[in-house]
Amino acid sequence: MAIDKEKEAAARASLRFIHQGNIVGLGTGSTAVYAVRLLGERVRDGLGIRGIPTSLPTQELAASVGIPLTTLDEFQQIDVTIDGADEVDPDLRLIKGGGGALLREKIVGSASRQYVIIVDSSKQVPVLGKFPLPVEIVPFAQAVVAKNIAALGASVRLRLNAFGKPFLTDEGHHILDCHFGQIKDPDGLARALERMPGVVEHGLFIGMADVVLVGKDDAVLELRREKN
Repeated sequence: MAIDKEKEAAARASLRFIHQGNIVGLGTGSTAVYAVRLLGERVRDGLGIRGIPTSLPTQELAASVGIPLTTLDEFQQIDVTIDGADEVDPDLRLIKGGGGALLREKIVGSASRQYVIIVDSSKQVPVLGKFPLPVEIVPFAQAVVAKNIAALGASVRLRLNAFGKPFLTDEGHHILDCHFGQIKDPDGLARALERMPGVVEHGLFIGMADVVLVGKDDAVLELRREKN
């Protein structure tokens, strides 16, 4: 499939940001899987790095391809993190969390000197919001938070697993998938969600991505965030 080729091309392009001795944040999701597997090949060829995974599936994959792993307890500063996204707008604001790892992804991304996002061309959008915004919540607060988010204009749905039970994050939380339509003010929405008791984290990643690599047909487009 063309999309899979774009994902792999973007993942391959991200490897140039990783150097000998680096502590590397390892993202979660279908595009990040390509990066982890390619990085495993480099490690087998002699690249000395240590990885900090953003989810249990990524941890298992990284271990299976031979990437030595470490933790934030050992290293609070990460050299570079490679991760995917569900949407990217022209200002490199992101929606993330389709894979359910938004909390750990945001923690690892915020601890990184360089945050590199890899996507296929379908993830580029003029305005965020076609993809439902994941919001990680404390199960105890689910009904209240869902009501409060709906009051902001969203259609809110509890994410379920394959067995019809509430999807559980690695930290034991639930996720509300919130469809706002076009999000005209991502910064304002992020602040509103952060003020809600019971919200653990939301999938708006604003001012975090340093570089976005977009697989597009047979090329990889490199986008960089303007520094203030």
